[in-house]
Amino acid sequence: MSEKKCDVKGCEEESYKTVPAELANKVFTFDAKATKVHLCREHYKKYKKETKKEREARRADWV
Repeated sequence: MSEKKCDVKGCEEESYKTVPAELANKVFTFDAKATKVHLCREHYKKYKKETKKEREARRADWV
């Protein structure tokens, strides 16, 4: 069984989390057709920092 790899171009690390491509595209560039992308720990940490306010706003809309 092959492990998933980080989808960030040039990164060969093992996938840590899967996130929505719509938000991840604001930080990194991915395939336009993808709906979800795999990120390694390092890129996931950067994704969280860069999208924190938008993710909080989305959660507030759900309430």
